[in-house]
Amino acid sequence: MRDLVFIAFLAAIFGMGFRRPFLLVLAYVYIDIVSPQRLTYFLLNSVPISLIAVALAVGGWLLADNKADSRFAPRQGLIVLLMLYCWATTLGADFPLDAKDKWDWVWKCLAFAAFLPLTLRTRLRIEALLLFMIVSAASIIIVGGIKTLAGGGGYGQLDLMVNNNSGLYEGSTISTVAIAIVPLIAWFMRHGTIFAPDWRVKGFCLALIFACLLIPVGTSTRTGLLCIVLVALLSIRNARRKFLYLGLIGASAALAVPFLPASFTQRMSTIENHQADESASTRVAVWAWTIDYARSHPFGGGFDAYRGNHIRYEIRKADPAAGPTGAVTDTAVTDKARGYHSAYFEMLGEQGYPGLAIWVSISLIGLFRMEVLRRRYRDSDGEFAWAGPLAAALQTAHCVYLLGAAFIAIAFQPFIYMLIGAQIGLDTYLARRRKESADTGGFARRRPSAPPLPA
Repeated sequence: MRDLVFIAFLAAIFGMGFRRPFLLVLAYVYIDIVSPQRLTYFLLNSVPISLIAVALAVGGWLLADNKADSRFAPRQGLIVLLMLYCWATTLGADFPLDAKDKWDWVWKCLAFAAFLPLTLRTRLRIEALLLFMIVSAASIIIVGGIKTLAGGGGYGQLDLMVNNNSGLYEGSTISTVAIAIVPLIAWFMRHGTIFAPDWRVKGFCLALIFACLLIPVGTSTRTGLLCIVLVALLSIRNARRKFLYLGLIGASAALAVPFLPASFTQRMSTIENHQADESASTRVAVWAWTIDYARSHPFGGGFDAYRGNHIRYEIRKADPAAGPTGAVTDTAVTDKARGYHSAYFEMLGEQGYPGLAIWVSISLIGLFRMEVLRRRYRDSDGEFAWAGPLAAALQTAHCVYLLGAAFIAIAFQPFIYMLIGAQIGLDTYLARRRKESADTGGFARRRPSAPPLPA
């Protein structure tokens, strides 16, 4: 029955897409985020629905969509350059077969990211893209929030609809994405037009934000906690009464602590001392190995180059039976083929210094452009009152991703590239509107004065 529901839903979107080609783009966004083929038993998982969706999306844009307002931005060029560079490193990868497996989905992610802004030529389309991204992620987040409230969860134990620890179904990744979309959800509460922000929409948005905050608790991920702190700090710039805002945040945190599960508080305590936690110690050891590897392989070793690592680290633990002043023992641990646990070191190890530079440039340019738009439109009213807050929300979401990426190997997570596509679409759309304004003498053209009455 569940298979039939998914098929009917996708068939409806594809059917409407033949009349409105942009809906085919949204269909691919949904498929790429939710991965419904993982949720079915035998029907969708035997059909390449992702390939079908992207082929229909690109084909619909080429054949039926209006391309007069489409613009190709410099960041799209950088995304294409990154894709070509990854292709080159794949040809000479240390582990060719494993590298090819990762390349098969990475190039699709990057190619779609370069294509997506071409379709975002109106505010409605930008808003529809963000809405589909949020609702698609919410289908995972709401399930995780409900299970967390029901007493489930724990590190690596929260079942997010499927028993598959990849994509957005991985605990740290969904925690990062859940917190990243909080400012975007808040934007829809004030400026959304697809669903007017009445009490029902605001109620749902508040409930969804609460579910987003529950995800780091249910997954017991330290990354999620750090992302929450970052969103709270970045939100201060939009608060009129900053000291009151800080007081409310502190009070809310103090009130929430007694209700947090013991598994969450115990894992968060390891932030202070990474040497007492095996997972954190592994990260530090792999990062040190990657730095040494890049010295001899400045252009990277291709996808999955981490498979060649051999690491040794020590775990420092105190004997709980000996009391607070008991002896501390150091245990040596050796391991190999451990993942990077960081997007920055993932890029350094796999794509070398050039790939890392391109990847970082894409993000830094995005943060800079969103800051420019935020300041340009923050005091705007009327038609473009929504633009400044949206730029700020996209910037905050991107900052959260960059923080989370420091501890998770998500350099090629498709969700963030869709977010970058939305940034580029917003930037090019507003640039076109400014040009139109300059050509016509302003957004609001004055009405011509009436001719004088004849004598």
